[in-house]
This record gives sequence, C-alpha cells and structure tokens, in this order.
Amino acid sequence: MNPNDFLISAYDVKIPRIIYGTAWKKDSTAAFVEQAIGLGFRGIDTACQPKHYNEAGVGAGVVACYKNGIDRSELYLQTKFTSLSGQDPTQVPYDLNACLSEQVAQSFQTSLKNLQTTYLDCLVLHSPLENQQQTEEAWQAMECIFHNGGVKQLGISNCYDIQQFELLYKNATIKPTVIQNRFYAKTNYDRDIRDFCQQYQIIYQSFWTLTGNADILAHAMLQALATKYQCSTAQVFFRYLSQIGIIPLTGTTSERHMREDLAIFDFELAIDECAIIQRLFRA
Repeated sequence: MNPNDFLISAYDVKIPRIIYGTAWKKDSTAAFVEQAIGLGFRGIDTACQPKHYNEAGVGAGVVACYKNGIDRSELYLQTKFTSLSGQDPTQVPYDLNACLSEQVAQSFQTSLKNLQTTYLDCLVLHSPLENQQQTEEAWQAMECIFHNGGVKQLGISNCYDIQQFELLYKNATIKPTVIQNRFYAKTNYDRDIRDFCQQYQIIYQSFWTLTGNADILAHAMLQALATKYQCSTAQVFFRYLSQIGIIPLTGTTSERHMREDLAIFDFELAIDECAIIQRLFRA
C-alpha cells in the first residue's frame, strides 16, 4: 500500500484505508492472513473471541510474513476485548470468575501471546456492555493498558446508539479514536454517529459492507461506474467509502478479490460520481 492509502488518527496512528477481517476462518486463518499481507494488506482486524476468531492463527500468519521481510512496524494490528456475553462458555480466553477489569487485562495478555507481539495498534471494546457503568469500567481497564504502553489507541464496535457513544466519549480519559459498525440501511448508515466522528476526528470502520448492501451493488449506476473504471461494483463501493473517510473491512478468502480490494486505490471517483452514489443510500 502507498502512503496515501492510510489515515492518521487523533492519536497519530497510521491506519490503512482498507483492513483485512479475520472472523470465521477457523483453521485456515493463518494461511489467509499470510496471503492477505503478502498481497499488500497492512491492516489486520481480529478479536480475542474463540467463538468467531482464531486469534492465534492470525498471529501465526503475521509471523510467517516477518520471515518474508515484513516488519512489525509496517502492520496495523487491531483486536477486541469481548465480554462474557459474547463468548462461548467453553472457550473463554480469560478467568470468567475474575472482575471485569481483570478480564480485560487477561484478554489483552492473551491477545499479545496469540498475535506474538509486544503491543497493539488498537484495542477495541467488542460491544457496549449490559449497562453504561460496566461499559465505562471496561473502558477504564483499556485505558490502563494504554497508559502502560501496551496499545496505541482505543476503539469500540457494535455501538449504534449515538447518545451512548457520546457519553462514552465525554467520560473517557482516553477518547475512542475508532468505531467499527455494520454499515447498512437498518441503522440508517449511522449518519448521526458518523457526523459525530467527523466532528471529533474519530475514524469510522465498516463491516458487513458488501453483504448488507446487495441492492446498492446491483444498482445500474454502480454497474455503469464499474464499466467506466473497468472494475467490479464492490470496488466502486469500497472506493467511494474510502473517499468519504470510511475504512471498510473485507474478509474475503478469494485471492482475486483480495487483489481487487487493494486495487481500489488505483482509481478515483469524481466529485459528481460520489454525489450520485451518496444519493443511492443518502450516506
């Protein structure tokens, strides 16, 4: 990826404008991560949640790339603390009887071991907890990790309530610099949250980006733009999002699609073309 293919966060962290997601890849995780990095991805998203992620597999894939000349400093590694409600009770990666703050600390240490690294570029709260008090308790535990130098920045995922997000931001000592949400019509494309992000230099990451927008990908206008730029409608959509400051996640297992996802920076949509796409879903 080229220098222009990155965003700089409020905490001065360089984040690739497209990130490779690692959920649901099970025993093939290491191979897909190694392939993605080998093809040019420099951002990897995972979670300390064995139910859906093979975090150790991510680490194995990353380490394999070090042997091919990739340096840790070139990569953006982002993982998540997942509370008990999101864990498989038979595979909890921390002491389920520990207090919440200790669970966060143990999960982080597990992530470091799994990813075979001494620090993370971003630690994400996988979702708000049962109530605001618990959410802020988990966040404060993440702040301790930040203060101790274990992570460069913090974020939250699956947070769709603007008031909840604003309250977290207001009360946090270390402000969230990343929010990662599903990007689809059911949540009104997070317009209010994205407006808040723009105001406070928070980077919005989208997942379920293609799956949740099949109607847009099938629209004649996107098909026409794909023909013009000799690419796929998925590439047009990803490129549009990157141009309005959204970082999409892609979890493809296809080498061809990996190459296509990285190639979105080989062209640029015109202002009027972006305006047309925006009208399709009022983003």
